[in-house]
Amino acid sequence: MKPDSKPSPVDDPVVLAVTGMTCAACAARIEKKLNKLDGVVATVNYATSKATVTGLQTRPEAGQLVSVIEGLGYGAVAPNVDDGESTVEIATEAHLVDVRRRLVVAVVCATPVMAMSMIGALQFDGWQWVSLVLAAPVSTWCAWPFHKSAWRNAAHRTTTMDTLISLGVIAAMAWSLWALVFGNAGEIGMRMNMSLLPRTQSHHGAMVHDEIYLEVATTLVAFILAGRWFEVRARRRAGDALRALLDLGAKSVTLWRDGNETVIPIGALGVGETFVVRPGETVATDGVVVEGDSSIDASMITGESVPVDCRPGDVVTGGTLNANGRLLVRATRIGRDTVLAQMARLVERAQDGKAPVQRLADKVSSVFVPAVIVLSVATLVGWLVISGDVQRSFEAAVAVLVIACPCALGLATPVALLVGTGRAAREGIIIKGAHVLEATRAVDTIVFDKTGTLTTGTMTLQSVDEESNSEHPIARAVVQGLRERGVVAAPSVENFVNTPGVGVSAVVDGGRVSVGRSTQSIDSGSTIVEATVDGRVVARLAVSDQVKPAAAAIVSQLRALGVRPMIVSGDSDGPVRRVAASIGIDPDDTRAGVLPADKLRIVHELQAAGATVAMVGDGVNDAAALVAADLGVAMGTGTDAAMEAGDLTIVNGDLAKVPRALALSRRTLGIIRANLFWAFAYNVAALPLAVAGLMNPVIAGLAMALSSVFVVTNSLRLRR
Repeated sequence: MKPDSKPSPVDDPVVLAVTGMTCAACAARIEKKLNKLDGVVATVNYATSKATVTGLQTRPEAGQLVSVIEGLGYGAVAPNVDDGESTVEIATEAHLVDVRRRLVVAVVCATPVMAMSMIGALQFDGWQWVSLVLAAPVSTWCAWPFHKSAWRNAAHRTTTMDTLISLGVIAAMAWSLWALVFGNAGEIGMRMNMSLLPRTQSHHGAMVHDEIYLEVATTLVAFILAGRWFEVRARRRAGDALRALLDLGAKSVTLWRDGNETVIPIGALGVGETFVVRPGETVATDGVVVEGDSSIDASMITGESVPVDCRPGDVVTGGTLNANGRLLVRATRIGRDTVLAQMARLVERAQDGKAPVQRLADKVSSVFVPAVIVLSVATLVGWLVISGDVQRSFEAAVAVLVIACPCALGLATPVALLVGTGRAAREGIIIKGAHVLEATRAVDTIVFDKTGTLTTGTMTLQSVDEESNSEHPIARAVVQGLRERGVVAAPSVENFVNTPGVGVSAVVDGGRVSVGRSTQSIDSGSTIVEATVDGRVVARLAVSDQVKPAAAAIVSQLRALGVRPMIVSGDSDGPVRRVAASIGIDPDDTRAGVLPADKLRIVHELQAAGATVAMVGDGVNDAAALVAADLGVAMGTGTDAAMEAGDLTIVNGDLAKVPRALALSRRTLGIIRANLFWAFAYNVAALPLAVAGLMNPVIAGLAMALSSVFVVTNSLRLRR
């Protein structure tokens, strides 16, 4: 079983939009609660604000799930589409507006408080009381989401990152109020010097409370809100690729019925009905061209930059662009069954998943906050015992609370995953799960199916003579090759007989002509076809499946990535070795004449020998090997069975996307690991400074906010 695999669901998962989450710890808490339900596997993603819940025996009841989430103090609703805008998008936009409003008030009020605290010249008589008035709305209304979250979690005997923020703000305000009301800080004419390092007590050690920390409370809230605002904006940008994918779908369609055109909503179109696609319009849904010639630009879905010619009988995909001619298309798939909808669901599921590296971050976050609270109390007590300096002890304890908030740790994986999978989707590469990223890092052997993967899958004639009335691929190759060589078709064909596995025969101008596979072989690996007239061999024809032009370059790119390429094919040894030699694969790395069970066996043998195997295929006979491989790469131009079995799907079947998919997946994993490293390094480096009393709480708040912004912006580099 592959890493991160879970029992198969009995139906589509229940997907809920979750509101009220303020950090990754909130997501972890909801996920843990949902997973306690019988027969449920749940994943909650803070970056996408979604809970994906799968039932192992029966489909979970959405109402029960909503009740569980609401019981924890959060909101939940099943996403629906209304005028093209989903519930999740509405919730995200509302959250962004709310954070921005609170941020503006916090900045407006915190700026003069900070200025007066730092610059002695601005400390007029009574300035501290003005600062208190300005700090009050910041520490209450602006910080309310943090206080609310902390209280909600305390009621359930849990803690989150918001607990640390709330405690830091409350502690700074409580100290300041005490100093103003009961200490010396409230005296008119009081002056205070701001320092980037913690302030020490004056007056020869006397217990004089003449320092206030209103600037700590206000700037902490302002910095955290600024970080949250940038974070929410970045998360929205991170999902742009998926939204763009969903927006490709048409909202209306021109129905063609009895020679009349009628514009109807896309939801009213049925399978089998015909619709019109004018030049410059988007193909409304998947279908088959019944009339017209044009070029289809599929770059938005497949990443293929060159428009593809289409004519009657060709399949077109919804969301692609009709470049020139007018087309009549018969709808074959609509709604959730379309290629576009399936791609979007796959991308969403991948983004809602978790890479194994994220589980480490989740475990750390779950124990980190309580540990930090204990450490903060220990710092306060330790400094009081060692120095007796109440102010410095207090500052060190608050700095520990603030600097330790592991927001960046919680964002390190989901945002990078969100951006990376979205970017891949725009290039025509569907990453089906977060575990795929881990698999790509370890892959050292890649097994290719030959026919239709490394080759075009279409036979072509290498050398000559003719035959016509057969749909057999070899017969078609012969006919097409002869026509290209200027050989005209036979004038009269009678009594045509097609014998499966043997060949064809017919009476041509009174003579019995037979064409069939020869037992003779040649070094080129081509299939030899013999033509006989009245039992006498008159010609031999060499027919072969052609190698894709870019195959050799792709093999070279894979070697550069440290991957060993192999060919495992059901074809005979000659053609397999010919293909291997032409693209630079060692003959010892080929296996010919294998059955589907043999492909599966070979994958298992490679794994038993210590290899991490990727399998690339497009047929039903590849499905078992695709599932067994550590990484299954399915060609989107192949069968549905292969695409279901693969972990990665190359939508347009472009072989050049295989090394690109590996490189992009590894790049995404690299960004995740870099994010986790810096998030851990930040806490590891900063906490000792805070405990040692060498960090001002204001600087701690700024550093903590910037760490989250860094992680998000680092992830956004994947968009380029």
